[in-house]
Amino acid sequence: MDFSLSRNEVSRFEYRAEASSTNDVLKDLASAIGLSEADAAAWPDLSVVVTDNQTQGRGRLGRVWLAPTGKALAISVLIRPELPPHSLGWFPLLAGAAMTRAVRTIVEACTPLVHDVNLKEAEDPRHDTTLKWPNDVLIDGYKVCGILCELLPDGKGIVIGAGLNLSLDEHNLPTLTSTSLLLVTRTAPDPDAVLAAYLHELVTLYRAFVEADGDAQKSGLHAEVSRLCGTLGSVVRVELPGGVDLVGTATGIDAEGRLRVVNQADGEERSVAAGDVTHLRY
Repeated sequence: MDFSLSRNEVSRFEYRAEASSTNDVLKDLASAIGLSEADAAAWPDLSVVVTDNQTQGRGRLGRVWLAPTGKALAISVLIRPELPPHSLGWFPLLAGAAMTRAVRTIVEACTPLVHDVNLKEAEDPRHDTTLKWPNDVLIDGYKVCGILCELLPDGKGIVIGAGLNLSLDEHNLPTLTSTSLLLVTRTAPDPDAVLAAYLHELVTLYRAFVEADGDAQKSGLHAEVSRLCGTLGSVVRVELPGGVDLVGTATGIDAEGRLRVVNQADGEERSVAAGDVTHLRY
């Protein structure tokens, strides 16, 4: 694949016909450990490795992420920001917001306008694309993309990984709560157009965040993530480290990107920095 549109969005772009894990590949290429500084420097800020055939993909908590060849994109973006450490927790949300905006644009472009006010809601083709805190993108409540951010081994950068379901059908889906752009739009997506849309949104949000010295309020990132986040206002169950569950209502996102949840048991509000989140429906 040429990916001519996507190449124009970033500083360096490499497509691979096959990769074990694009995050691992990019970490190895861009880290100074075992390499000369010149080799590592050849992968500057906003370098990208992408494949549609990832053989050892993974998600958060070491979970396996696999898809048939040619039906999903594994995308890894290297960033080398010089920012305060407390701002780093925003990067999964920044990437998630970028992907949400890109997917929403693609879905809306493939969705016909509805002019019949008498059309039943069940027949309405509009779709709801949202960010699920902290790192999933959902369409109508079904996962189309997951994000995994990892530090370089030498600590001199962050790799933002994304796994996006392009053209999986109902027989290829990894879980019952997954979907793909093909299933939603009924149109085979153009991988280059989808990827270019994501990279454009990612670069836009990233540059604004860096220019604001990692201040999510000043850069507008906090407001944008809050606008896109379907978790806010939902009743959720958060599986916290240590096997403890927190059930309550997600009320907001704090200054460090943590989810604010009002505990259903005692009414106290607490910030959650990490944990698996399930949207509960009653």
